[in-house]
Order: sequence, then structure tokens, then C-alpha cells
Amino acid sequence: MAQHPFVPETLELPGYVPNFLSILQILSGYGLVSLGVVILVWITSGRFRHLVGVERLLMCWWAFTGLTHLILEGYFVFTPDFYKKTTPIFLAEVWKEYSKGDSRYAARDSAVVVVEGITSVLEGPASLLAVYAIATRKAYRDPLQLAVCLGQLYGCIVYFVTTVLDGVEYAAGPFYYWFYYIFMNNIWVVIPSLIALRSWRRIVHQFENKKGKSK
Repeated sequence: MAQHPFVPETLELPGYVPNFLSILQILSGYGLVSLGVVILVWITSGRFRHLVGVERLLMCWWAFTGLTHLILEGYFVFTPDFYKKTTPIFLAEVWKEYSKGDSRYAARDSAVVVVEGITSVLEGPASLLAVYAIATRKAYRDPLQLAVCLGQLYGCIVYFVTTVLDGVEYAAGPFYYWFYYIFMNNIWVVIPSLIALRSWRRIVHQFENKKGKSK
């Protein structure tokens, strides 16, 4: 049985198979696919003449995050034996690599599985719906974005707080801790916070306008 690279070393992962792809292949593959999605949505959104630059950027974000939730996180939730794959399945490779930053994924920690499950099943489709709502200027586009952002922020809070409460080190080293665990996860803290603030202000502004007209 291959010795896994995760922390703690006492973590039992029977049937563990090491990564077939290098860290460069995994990160560049994920980065290129993500960039391709963003470029495609940006080009497509240009056909909607009524959209301003911020709205087009929001469409790019929601498409990227929605597909990440649905495909990447969905794979984790519904593939508990991803670390046992004996062929180079890219999504399994991603999670085996990411588990070096948080071994709770390889260990199938219940809190992580629940958070990721809710994110993939609910927030994934809702994010893609936000792309459509922005493109077509639906009245619910701001409440929808606010709701999804709050869900993402709640998930991040649970994710980080449970680590603190456990009082256990789950990262295999400083690089994995700071890049995987801190940097990559904080993307879903910073950007949703900014979008939530924007959506909140727009909703309040709309109510104030209606209130002013009713006087």
C-alpha cells in the first residue's frame, strides 16, 4: 500500500494511489480550463449590448464559480473513493493534490462533505442561473446573487471555523497551507463579499426609489 502524503500521518487511507500528474500539470490544467470559461463568457456577453462591463465580469465569475461548484465539488461529493483511482482521472487528481492542503477531503470529514454537498447541489445551479439572470436583466438577479453569496460566505465560515475548533493541522506544508487552504479559499470570501455588498446596495436603492415614487 502506497504511503500517502497527507497530515496527519496516522490518517488511514486504504487503497491510496499517488498522483499520476505533477502539480504543474494539475494547476495549469485547472487554470487553463477556468480561463477558457471566462474568455468564452466574456466574448458571449459582448453580444448583449445593454450590459455594462461590471455585469459582464459578474457573468464570467458566476459561470466560473457555478461550473466549479457543479463539476469539481460535485465530483468530490459523489466520488468518495477519488484517492483510489488507478487511472489519471483529472478531477481525482485535483482532489488528491488539494488534500495536501486540507486532508479532511481525503478523510471524508463529515463537515466538509456536507458543506461541499450543499455548495454543489444548490449554489452551483444557482450560480449558473445568475449568469442568465444578469444577461436578460431579470428582476431577481440582485436578490439571487445576494442569496448565493451569503451561502458561499456561510460555507467558508463553517469551513474555516471547524478547522480552528478541531485544533488539528491538516496541511502537508507551508505552501499547501498558504496557497491551497488560505489563498484559494479566500477567493470565495473576498469576491462574494464584494458582490453581496453591490447587490445589497442595488436592492436598497430600488426600494428607496419605489418608496419615493409612492409619496
